Amino acid sequence: MPPPPSTAAATASAAFVRPSPSAPLAGASAVSFIRSARPCRLVARAAASGGVGADGGAETVFFDGGAHYGDLAANLILGLTLLWLPLTLAAVSRAFILRYRFTSRRVTVISGLSGADRTDFPYSSVTSVVVVPRFIGEWGDIVITLKDGTKVDLRSVPRFREVADYCRTMAAAEGALSP
Repeated sequence: MPPPPSTAAATASAAFVRPSPSAPLAGASAVSFIRSARPCRLVARAAASGGVGADGGAETVFFDGGAHYGDLAANLILGLTLLWLPLTLAAVSRAFILRYRFTSRRVTVISGLSGADRTDFPYSSVTSVVVVPRFIGEWGDIVITLKDGTKVDLRSVPRFREVADYCRTMAAAEGALSP
């Protein structure tokens, strides 16, 4: 049986597994971490040249996540019936394939198993934002209409009302949407 690790080794391994918010990450010159409203999400803000946009401000991430876990759980339970099985498969694919990111500059939808399919659009191209609650309001869909008439449907978004309000606020600040 190996001897117990020393306190220094335990601290070093804990720092490797869970880096401290003040410790710089490899390859990033200055990254600061901010706790979001949910304690399980950690939102990163790049304050270096990689995150600086055309107007000189840093791009901040408001929401970065996938489909709500409740959507997957409810559909897995209902998937025990053969009638609900196609919807269960759609929920499983949403849970493993889709990621949504709302930053201070753009909305990004990342899909595909490797994350290769990526759609970005700035808030200046948004004309309307509509929310559709699902289940008992725990999660919902956000439908964003762009200036060219394209409708982007974001399904099973957690905190959908908060995210949609942020999207409306940012679009109004860009002058694309009247408040």
